[in-house]
Amino acid sequence: MKKRSVVCGISSFLPENTLTNFDLEKIVDTSDEWITTRTGIKTRHVVGDSQYVHDISVKSAQTTLERAQITPEMIDCVLVATTTSEKRCPSSAARVQDMIGAKNAFAFDIQAACSGFIYGLAIADSFIKSETCKNILLIGADTLTLFTDWTDRSTCILFGDGAGSCIVRAPTEGDDRGIVTTKLYSDGSKHDLITIENSEKNCFRGYMTMRGQAVFKCGIENMYQAMVDVLEQTNMTFDDIDWIVPHQANKRIFDSMHKIKGIPIEKVILTIDHHANTSSASIPLALDEAINSGKVRQGDTVMLTALGAGIVWSAAIVKL
Repeated sequence: MKKRSVVCGISSFLPENTLTNFDLEKIVDTSDEWITTRTGIKTRHVVGDSQYVHDISVKSAQTTLERAQITPEMIDCVLVATTTSEKRCPSSAARVQDMIGAKNAFAFDIQAACSGFIYGLAIADSFIKSETCKNILLIGADTLTLFTDWTDRSTCILFGDGAGSCIVRAPTEGDDRGIVTTKLYSDGSKHDLITIENSEKNCFRGYMTMRGQAVFKCGIENMYQAMVDVLEQTNMTFDDIDWIVPHQANKRIFDSMHKIKGIPIEKVILTIDHHANTSSASIPLALDEAINSGKVRQGDTVMLTALGAGIVWSAAIVKL
């Protein structure tokens, strides 16, 4: 067996402010029942004034360093998967690198929308296996509520803010944990399904738009196929997977995937009811919660899958 890049120190951070469906009823023509039935969402966390991706990333990263027993100086690379940086440049990763004191690291952002965390795992895995790095800080973080049109009831109900992080490190002798495989995909012909447009020529702060039904169908077909592909790639079946941790986009996607495709819904970890769609943060947020609750344990084999704007989608298998 080839040595695997180990994933450890999984942590997350959620902003203190929350927005319930009942709060949204006062903002836009909607209802708690309508939102819950169509998405599974009940509440979401929202960043406060002057709180940005790099701020919540740092909060998560600091806990990750403690849990992984890694000092900032030991970090070789900082990766931040995000679509919602405060500025076009510099990168959020550069801000995080400075704020946590990772003075020996190089840093850059990954723009792969909701698939960003899995894309980050693939990149980190490559750096580890090529011996370019020994310890990589990977963060998935987004503040989608800052790019939400609160007059559009079809999109404003969907999104929340948060950050999740982990260390991807070089393996030690005899350790069979780690990244088993990753698989990445893209179909740019569907680039217009999910967009954040510039509101003006020189202004970055635009609004999220989404062709919901088309995205819903892509989510079912593409994420399912990605899961099948990584299972075939590793000669595994769903029986070999302890837990499936998907991007938290819409509960109905996984209900449909169970009914149409037969995926084992009892293995799917969902936190969308209280996190909403947090884009690149959703998988590490769900993983951290599942680990803290005792549901996911060390040694479990976990499948990850996601789809987002681009469109880009992905899947991975990780033994924790």
